[in-house]
Amino acid sequence: MATSDLNATLPTWAALAEAQACTGLLLGNGASRAVWRTFNYPSLFERAQQVRNRPLAQTDLALFKALGTESFTQVLVALGNTARVNAALTISSTAPLNRYYSIKEALIHAVRSLHITWQQLNPANLAAINRALRHYRTVYSSNYDLLCHWAVWHNMAGFDDLMDPDDGFDARRLASSATRVLYLHGGLHLVRNRDGSTRQRAAGGSELLDGFAINTPGDVPLLVNEGHSEDKLRTIGQNAYLSAALQQLATHRGALCVFGHQLGTQDAHLVHAVRSARPERIAVSIFPLSDAWVISQKAHYRSLLGDVAALSFFDATSHPLGAPGLLHRPG
Repeated sequence: MATSDLNATLPTWAALAEAQACTGLLLGNGASRAVWRTFNYPSLFERAQQVRNRPLAQTDLALFKALGTESFTQVLVALGNTARVNAALTISSTAPLNRYYSIKEALIHAVRSLHITWQQLNPANLAAINRALRHYRTVYSSNYDLLCHWAVWHNMAGFDDLMDPDDGFDARRLASSATRVLYLHGGLHLVRNRDGSTRQRAAGGSELLDGFAINTPGDVPLLVNEGHSEDKLRTIGQNAYLSAALQQLATHRGALCVFGHQLGTQDAHLVHAVRSARPERIAVSIFPLSDAWVISQKAHYRSLLGDVAALSFFDATSHPLGAPGLLHRPG
């Protein structure tokens, strides 16, 4: 795209869809905010410090600082390991377990304060999201909220989440002919087992959010929450499922649709993966906030990806995943 093409014009998705025929969909937080505005929060880690009920204590924050991370998964895994080592050495595990439960409780309250409930979701909207997702060979979601999972769960026919009910993540199913759904940053429905493997929680619907409290040390939510890209990449590298998901993005073939994803510095690892894949074409959604915003966003994406693929842009509200009717309006 030449500099002269940096204008505020945004065609509709329908005008691009036939030409693009995207085989992959990279979902960002904008897709979640199209349904629930409260997902527009700066940081889950910050939110856990501000909740009224059981926020992160100073001792908890000291642990995050000592480990150099804002990742709940990394800290909870470290505390679980410490408790097991202490038990093996007949050293009291009270302190690490107390911190484990304190941090987990703050995480639970933070998530519940932000997340839309199952009862608030319109089944027709879940069906619409489900239909939109199944148009792609692979859905790469960097969102850890439950919207994508709930939409897929609404009608699983034709989808493959690569999770065996008994054995968890099954890498052999990466070859599935169904629409593969990969959660690049984990999700509230995924659990990191004590041995480091990944499984999907057995609950469905409202039970996934209502029963989010997992109180067994060693079994922690698999979340790659907000933080520096290097920190996220460290968590991803320690988990076979997350590593496989990122590798699939890095080797994607065909055109890619990027929807609701800012691709900021905190997601430099995702930009690197897309650049490694070198898709045939990339279609990027932009929310038409203002002419200046549209132009700045075009320049942003061009600086990130313009040298690896042909870029096109479209109005996010014209895509089925950004349709104004999806937005939950109280009352």
